[in-house]
Amino acid sequence: MSKRAVTEYPINDAMANRWSPRSFDPTAVLTSADLGPAFEAARWAPSANNLQPWQFIVGYRGDETFAKIVNDLSGFNAGWAPDASALVVTVANTHTASGRDNAYARYDLGQSVAHFTIQATADGHMTHQMGGFDIDALTIALGVTEPWEIVSLIAVGALGDPNKLPEDRRDAETGPRERKPLTEVVR
Repeated sequence: MSKRAVTEYPINDAMANRWSPRSFDPTAVLTSADLGPAFEAARWAPSANNLQPWQFIVGYRGDETFAKIVNDLSGFNAGWAPDASALVVTVANTHTASGRDNAYARYDLGQSVAHFTIQATADGHMTHQMGGFDIDALTIALGVTEPWEIVSLIAVGALGDPNKLPEDRRDAETGPRERKPLTEVVR
């Protein structure tokens, strides 16, 4: 299923083809080698003062890390995200080496995640970024300590059957992608 964006100007194919499905193929398998290029792209994202304040904790379906992440999913995410081949926890270091607050840590992590997502899409993987999880429980389960903090999750895998989703979610899964027009975004 293609949900290529209808754009006002031509954009990179991976950007135009990227979207966030909730239907993943529960039989598809990804390995660290499969995601290596996406993590390499994330590594080379722009970073304020080149601090690179990001880390990724990866769980592959069937391993202990994946189970910990699944255990702390909440709401609707708990129903579809376990079908992904991998779940990636995004983590930001909110301090500099001298201990000062890094006001740009989450921004830089976001850029890194965007690079990851675009490369993963270019490599034929589907991604869905999410925030529906128990951040406190997951922080403890994964042993994340200050100055690091969990920010979001990314489900990665192969597209699955949207008919497996609850009826009220299928339209969003199969319908066209929508965005505000440029005139509302660029002033």
